[in-house]
Amino acid sequence: MKRRSFLQNAGLASAAAFSSIALPPLAWAQEKSKLKITGIRLVKTKEKKPMPKYTPAANSWSTQNVEVANPVSIYPEYKATRSLFAATDVNSFTVEVTTDKGITGLGQGGPGGGPIVTGHFAKLMMGRDPFDIERNWDICMRASMSYGRAGVVYNALSGFDNALWDIIGKALELPVYELIGGETKDRVPSYCTGNDIEQHVAFGYTKLKLAMPHGPASGREGMRENVKLVERARKALGPDGEIMLDCWMAWTEWYTIEMAKMLEPYRVYWMEEVLQPHDYEGFGRLNESIKSTRIVTGEHEYGRYGFRQLLRTNGAQIWQPDIAWCGGLTELRKIGALASAYDIPVIPHGGGLNGASHWSIANINAPWCELFMPPPGGPKQAYEMFEERYGITRGPEGIYMHPPREPGWGWYFESDGPV
Repeated sequence: MKRRSFLQNAGLASAAAFSSIALPPLAWAQEKSKLKITGIRLVKTKEKKPMPKYTPAANSWSTQNVEVANPVSIYPEYKATRSLFAATDVNSFTVEVTTDKGITGLGQGGPGGGPIVTGHFAKLMMGRDPFDIERNWDICMRASMSYGRAGVVYNALSGFDNALWDIIGKALELPVYELIGGETKDRVPSYCTGNDIEQHVAFGYTKLKLAMPHGPASGREGMRENVKLVERARKALGPDGEIMLDCWMAWTEWYTIEMAKMLEPYRVYWMEEVLQPHDYEGFGRLNESIKSTRIVTGEHEYGRYGFRQLLRTNGAQIWQPDIAWCGGLTELRKIGALASAYDIPVIPHGGGLNGASHWSIANINAPWCELFMPPPGGPKQAYEMFEERYGITRGPEGIYMHPPREPGWGWYFESDGPV
């Protein structure tokens, strides 16, 4: 298939979009690519232009080396840092899919999914056309649902699916966002996650997401410490900047209501993942009762059916699927379409870093994306490379980014051989 025929067919796809509330057909998917999948393996990766290595400044924030509220905080022996309970051999992964024409795709998936890709999906997908994106996804989903309908299986689906999108983009010589509709905005406004507040504001961010250090296990003193962190951010941002809170499945309904009251003077934009992800009814009750901020979630939700549950309980005002966990771009498109029918914004988790920015720039109901800064204390080159890697620009909303314009995902890394 040639790029010219793709562009000619694009007009037909646009017309179809107005005649159906379903996702419009992908123009390039109407033709066979004449590619066949010949290899599927897990690979190590290396940066094409490595960032300089350095020791972060003393006392800089890190989710692994400082206390951050988490579901295991109720047990004192695991409370101090996430590293005390985090898995050591259940890793996120990168899968490499090769074809008979020499076009290769890389896809990122979530923790524990790699062995499912190589141990199950590879058997089903060898010899198939990577352009059959919906069929390939559905086969893998149906074949694996007997042992998983969320979590690790969807982490596996995500990595494999994302690798196929990389192949398609490279075959058509187009970035992924052009495959799914093209730009709906020139660039994507971005917020920064982390508690190195002063560094982030000095860089130019006007939107900050803070990692809440404390949950119910820290009692009233922890609540006051949470307020101090938000107060510090409001002072650094001024009255007009936006503050969001990442509570990482650690709070309870009562605790969330109390914190919302305590934080009203600081105009918090959202509270994220305050409850455990399966508590759809609890999210619904909070969303109904709290008016001073938005209740948002979705980072640890999987597939369109999980988000349909969230919709059923009116559990969140913003959805946050992760493209490497929710089922890949193929499923993210369906989650986004479901949200758009109800005017729910979608801001993917880690969306500026993991490829989801391609989806965000191509969709109207994707107002922002998430970024993480290199920690403080590095050489000037580290921050210049960060800006280059993520297409950073500045404007009225602070920091903006743009997904890579190279064919496929335009990853900043490449394969470094098998795992």
